[in-house]
Amino acid sequence: MNYEPPSPPSPPTYASSRHRKQTKQLSVNNKQNSSRLISKLHTIQSIWQNDSKKARLTLKTPKGTAIDPVEMFKAHGGCTIDTPVFELREILAGKYGEDSKLIYDLQDQGGEICSLRYDLTVPFARFLAMNSAQYPTMKRYHIAKVYRRDAPAMTKGRMREFYQCDFDIAGSFDPMLPDSEVLAIVCEALTALEVGDFTVKINHRKILDGIFEVCGVPADKVRTISSAVDKLDKLPWSEVRREMTEDKGLDPVVADQIGEFVKLKGGPELLGQLEATRLSSNKSASAGIADMKLLFTYLDVFGITSKMSFDMSLARGLDYYTGLIYEAVVEGSAPPPPPPTPLPLSATSPPPPSARLPASETSASASPRPAKSKKDKAEEIDESQIGVGSIAAGGRYDDLVGIVGVERVFSILLQKEKEKEKDKRGGIGRRTATEVFIMSVGDGLLIERMQIAKELWDAGIKAEFAYKVKPKLPKQWETVDKEQIPFAVIIGPDELAEGNVRVKEQKGKELTSGDGEKIPRGELVAWLKERI
Repeated sequence: MNYEPPSPPSPPTYASSRHRKQTKQLSVNNKQNSSRLISKLHTIQSIWQNDSKKARLTLKTPKGTAIDPVEMFKAHGGCTIDTPVFELREILAGKYGEDSKLIYDLQDQGGEICSLRYDLTVPFARFLAMNSAQYPTMKRYHIAKVYRRDAPAMTKGRMREFYQCDFDIAGSFDPMLPDSEVLAIVCEALTALEVGDFTVKINHRKILDGIFEVCGVPADKVRTISSAVDKLDKLPWSEVRREMTEDKGLDPVVADQIGEFVKLKGGPELLGQLEATRLSSNKSASAGIADMKLLFTYLDVFGITSKMSFDMSLARGLDYYTGLIYEAVVEGSAPPPPPPTPLPLSATSPPPPSARLPASETSASASPRPAKSKKDKAEEIDESQIGVGSIAAGGRYDDLVGIVGVERVFSILLQKEKEKEKDKRGGIGRRTATEVFIMSVGDGLLIERMQIAKELWDAGIKAEFAYKVKPKLPKQWETVDKEQIPFAVIIGPDELAEGNVRVKEQKGKELTSGDGEKIPRGELVAWLKERI
């Protein structure tokens, strides 16, 4: 899927003498221009060096510009595709909740009613629905422009035309494995960009849906009430409650019950608090809580749990999310919210969960800050950051492929075995740049595979592993062969007991043989770097 531009053709051997002279003159001019530019830079550098009042000019890139997102995505097995800048209006309709009003509609041209794309996710789902046989599983990144009919606010980074950078994992996998890797990629990117301290707020749509069910929200109001809850990072609870009750017609008693849940935030310990409430008897909420327990286990392996804030007010307004949702925010990117005001409980309301913020809360809004003078605020608040809000966001969208007009995601993926022969690429080339695939023999050894993957990513080695708790060995070898991955790192109970791993270099079916080479676990990175 990586499309490399063709190499420029070699100059023809029958070029005329005049053409050769022009080419030679052009080369001389380019060299002269380059020499003049270098000379100017050295002159400027010399002037600055002689001026004791000015810092020396350093010929290097500035901080924060060294990140190459494409290489980072490739390190996680990503490949890229491109989609049209406009889509059929019916493809985009009904996917964005209240934000659907921000879609740019185009006039009828040739019998098709189209709209400019609002994001890169729905077009990707349309691509999967149309190409399900060829791409039953895919890790895809895409950097392109999107369009929103919004009120521009340049200081807040809100524009009508802007770039989005997406990374999506499509396929049928064991719960929360791809979700945890996506969060790891978010943390890698924001750390490399040097945006400063950041927090990734996470929640689960199934937990939110369970809250709405146990509190008595009518089914036809769930999405509109969810959209109101999502405004709690910008508005005080009193304003959100007013919108629920006055604008959207929700029973005030129901709104108060919702408020006692959505004020909660913390870390993994919050799951225990939720299980001690009525949510434990709700099917949707219980499923979401189980997913989040698993997620925190995997986040611990990747070493990023400290960056997470389990925030029950996070709802995400887009209608297509079905599981994990997240938003990354820069600390201090908005003025601190007012302290929460305790609400009186209705006599008919059941006992609510504790609304006290856990001690492990890392969000900038965890506790009210002392009042400051206008002068202090002017000195401390970066005006360009006020109201910027989230700088990265996403979530799980299991049903979106079905929504865009073909069968559901899982129905598509069940055709993998039947269609896999059609996906043979032969000599076309590799779809991904993955250098190492980590696989297990016998027991699943999921945590060990994840630990090795994290170690390789940190060392700049492009690596993947199967998103299955107990993957089958033939399926793992099938991935290595299909994607033409150069090295397979194999672990099993024997290797773990010995403190080794086994590495097998793939040289094609005809040349690859044997069980591979045993390498001490601590020498794996150095061994691979010598050979990749």
